[in-house]
Amino acid sequence: MTRSPTRGGAWSLLFLLLAFGLDRAHKYFQIELQGWRGGEMVRVTDFFDYVLVWNTGVSYGLLGDAPLWVLGIVIAAATILLGVWWWRSTQQLVRAGLAFCIGGALSNALDRVLYGAVADFFHFHWQQYSFYIFNIADTAITLGVLLLILDLLGIGRDRHASAPV
Repeated sequence: MTRSPTRGGAWSLLFLLLAFGLDRAHKYFQIELQGWRGGEMVRVTDFFDYVLVWNTGVSYGLLGDAPLWVLGIVIAAATILLGVWWWRSTQQLVRAGLAFCIGGALSNALDRVLYGAVADFFHFHWQQYSFYIFNIADTAITLGVLLLILDLLGIGRDRHASAPV
């Protein structure tokens, strides 16, 4: 039987659009309308700054020295694999999680095309410790992974398996 996004999963596409759209709107506002170019910082609390930092790598700066075409291949392959997994899945949490991951990944990939790097804004720190600087797309990806973990743990699945007749 062929599965399609219209059979129980089209709603999850809203999560993809939400992740992608919120991140794009935020970056458009901050970079295009406010004119931030990098290095700006607004101290919000003693442990949180609103900044613009350009990440040339993948997650945590991984592959930061790789040429753009290598990053493009890695991102395209990951997005295609996640899309195939989404297409084949029948589990709601899996589809929602993958949709958030794909939406965030596509928005960050578009940053690489538009700016040559990913724009990150949210910086948590404590005393001399600096934690990960991230954006809305990264938050969507993290939420997606958490949903996949919940599915792996069996949360959200029907506990009553159909008994053979």
